[in-house]
Amino acid sequence: QPVTPDLLVSPSSQDGDLGSECPEDRGNWTGRLDFLLSCIGYCVGLGNVWRFPYRAYTNGGGAFLVPYFIMLAICGIPIFFMELSLGQFSSLGPLAVWKISPLFKGIGMGTILIVSLVAIYYNMIIAYVLFYLFASLTSDLPWQHCGNWWNTDLCLDHHVIKTGNTTFPVNITNTVSPSEEYWSRYVLHIQGSSGIGDPGRIRWNLCLCLLLSWTIVYLCILKGVKSSGKVVYFTATFPYLILVMLLIRGVTLEGAWKGIRFYLTPQFDHLLSSKVWIEAALQIFYSLGVGFGGLLTFASYNTFHQNIYRDTFIVTLGNAITSILAGFAIFSVLGYMSQELGVPVNQVAKAGPGLAFVVYPQAMTMLPLSPFWSFLFFFMLLTLGLDSQFAFMETIVTAVTDEFPYYLRPKKASFSAVICIALFLMGLILTTEGGMYWLVLLDDYSAGFGLMVVVITTCLVVTRVYGMKRFCRDIHMMLGFKPGPYFRACWMVLSPATMMALLVYNIVKYQPSEYGSYRFPTWAEVLGILMGVLSCLMIPMGMVVAVLREEGTLWEVGVQQASRPTMDWGPSLEENRTGVYVASLAGSQSPKPLMVHMRKYGGITSYENTAIEVDREMEEDEEEESMM
Repeated sequence: QPVTPDLLVSPSSQDGDLGSECPEDRGNWTGRLDFLLSCIGYCVGLGNVWRFPYRAYTNGGGAFLVPYFIMLAICGIPIFFMELSLGQFSSLGPLAVWKISPLFKGIGMGTILIVSLVAIYYNMIIAYVLFYLFASLTSDLPWQHCGNWWNTDLCLDHHVIKTGNTTFPVNITNTVSPSEEYWSRYVLHIQGSSGIGDPGRIRWNLCLCLLLSWTIVYLCILKGVKSSGKVVYFTATFPYLILVMLLIRGVTLEGAWKGIRFYLTPQFDHLLSSKVWIEAALQIFYSLGVGFGGLLTFASYNTFHQNIYRDTFIVTLGNAITSILAGFAIFSVLGYMSQELGVPVNQVAKAGPGLAFVVYPQAMTMLPLSPFWSFLFFFMLLTLGLDSQFAFMETIVTAVTDEFPYYLRPKKASFSAVICIALFLMGLILTTEGGMYWLVLLDDYSAGFGLMVVVITTCLVVTRVYGMKRFCRDIHMMLGFKPGPYFRACWMVLSPATMMALLVYNIVKYQPSEYGSYRFPTWAEVLGILMGVLSCLMIPMGMVVAVLREEGTLWEVGVQQASRPTMDWGPSLEENRTGVYVASLAGSQSPKPLMVHMRKYGGITSYENTAIEVDREMEEDEEEESMM
């Protein structure tokens, strides 16, 4: 073992143990698969099942896969990798990571606001799923037949059509299925509300389901990534097992081919429409969960040299394949259903909650062992929803505890409980008879244009303010290689330009929210727009605060100084700090972290060679600048 003089040992390692590669008090993943599965669980959510298949069939069927994969390459993969890199390099959450450029800390504040609003209504969807899950624990599904107290005269049972006398044709145009009345009149009891301004009474069964879903989420994030990292071994993998079972059952049904043909028949003329490309970009944007801070948070618990480059491709491509598979599982059943009802597939196909809580449950009633298949379907939705919700909560908790580490980190469990209780109380309005109107409003506006502004600004700050050269050098220090021309071109031009086009399209093609035939009043629209605008306003508000904290004139010192990285920006452990990051941590006595590395490993590793290369590059750059 080589002996190192005391002078060259960092203060953190004077007890003779150099510790792990992550800050111990912050916590970190206990295994490498924890991170990968958490990312997969976060990205593969409810949208893969209820949004992608519908978007595909309305935008050209199989032809939709062309813009989908192009947008994945331009927008999805590069932004995904950028978020992971920022989190892993700094080991900081979405607020504290803005040490990279304190002037733009408002971006982090905007992110937290968006995630909080999404977490409120996302858990309500999980509550609906729990409601249906419990309702499936019966020999006869409650939405199978008409004749219940919640049914109206318009209710028409498909079993009656099938077994009835076929000599009298039944007109089904003005009828409602039992599953639709069960959803709207029993689960939501929406007839008790006249609109968004009249929420009506709390539905106590829904309220208890919401309380249960928040309790499950809290218990899973109780110990931070140490507990949620273990839960995802089940919640991220089990949906695939159920999806495959539903897929096999679906394709063996009579008429399944009608649905699959409807889903995949390519209509290449759609590719000439800008709407299809925008829809593909939106699907990528929301499906991968970029901009919500979840990816950055998860990566911040990695070791410094974790191969996130490989993980980026595994998660993004796995997410795309899952969406396509889910389309087969959904449309094979819809094809069977259209054959049973004798109507075209496009009359039974729906997106969003309509698919999950009306159409698919109705299809389940047509199968033998319908409660079993119904339970499986809703259990899959539960596991898909939960790990996305874990990420939202971990993002909020990590962001705030990283800002106040001395006060909140020791009390992280209590702080998590406070956040869960607060969001549960805010979500109580969603459990009322008019709660669905509020859920639609939150869904339409909370993560709309505000989220796009946050992602575009992040991209521009990292590449233009912090500098592309610096950012690539940081990644080189961390992974041992620099990002290639593809990533640099996307970060500099393609990704921001595409997202800017998305933002403009969203504003130009703005349509007021609606739920069925209900149109939202003007005040509700204004409230929704304010939700989006508030997250954008966080950015200039953050700028004003950052400039006021600096001393001196507004531009020369205030703006310029606030846009530069702080002194302690960089890798969190001293042994990983090389080049400009050497000895810039508070209390640092070590002239070269490289010596700490040599003491730990007994020689120079490939990462130390990278550190030497990075140092040499920096010296050459400094010489060039001084000559200029």
